[in-house]
Amino acid sequence: MTTAATTTAVPTSALGGDLVSVVMPVYNAAAWLPRAVESVLAQSHRNLELVAVDDGSHDESLAILQGFAQADARVRVQRQPVNGGVAAARNAALTAARGDYIAFLDADDWWHPAKLERQLASLRASGERISYAAYWRVAEDGRVLSRVDPPARLGHRDMLASNFIGNLTGLYARELGDVPFRRIGHEDYAFWLEQVRRAGSAVRADSDEPLAWYLVRESSLSANKLRAARWQWTIYRQVENLGVIRASLCMLRYVWHAFAKRRRPRRST
Repeated sequence: MTTAATTTAVPTSALGGDLVSVVMPVYNAAAWLPRAVESVLAQSHRNLELVAVDDGSHDESLAILQGFAQADARVRVQRQPVNGGVAAARNAALTAARGDYIAFLDADDWWHPAKLERQLASLRASGERISYAAYWRVAEDGRVLSRVDPPARLGHRDMLASNFIGNLTGLYARELGDVPFRRIGHEDYAFWLEQVRRAGSAVRADSDEPLAWYLVRESSLSANKLRAARWQWTIYRQVENLGVIRASLCMLRYVWHAFAKRRRPRRST
């Protein structure tokens, strides 16, 4: 079993700056989980809590999380005995979160050590309440597939064209209120659409380099492009309540951006 590295158990109340709650749903992720957790605990912004929800895993995921929790007081672990899906796990973590800001990281992705620090600085400088960042898409064998560079600023209309906010990079101020994740495909997209609607706009982190790595697995849901397109249409019609003509126009923009927003990496990691 993979064990947690020894970490100083410092209560969040003893750390400076705003408290950031990191929401992490976990399901049978033992192979990647230590890297994800370690990338959170290595953040230069130290005042954080990792709220990890094990969603009925059958592997060693829960034991790995408990090992980290024993080593670092910032790790809080919840367990759902029956697998309820990623939306239910994230909602459980949001309910338990105590932070001034909320961020998300899935158990197979990981962060740059300065991610939270740079995003919080961008929010303070801009006065915005939502931050996001560029990120790398990486294959299971370690190859960098592409770099995703979102626009410098976004409004709700921009978000209708594409999900420019990679969920692993999103950070929002809790004052916006929490939006429950729906049990639908592209639940993260529906979430950020609503949050950007509430905030009015969002800003990209001021960073010359991507701040996260997104693992592209062959077995991942997002690998099926046709299914993803159906989910997108459902969000336009049933979540955003767009008419057929406007939904069709948004769908065309979505397809274009799906190709345009990903480009080959300029440099290796």
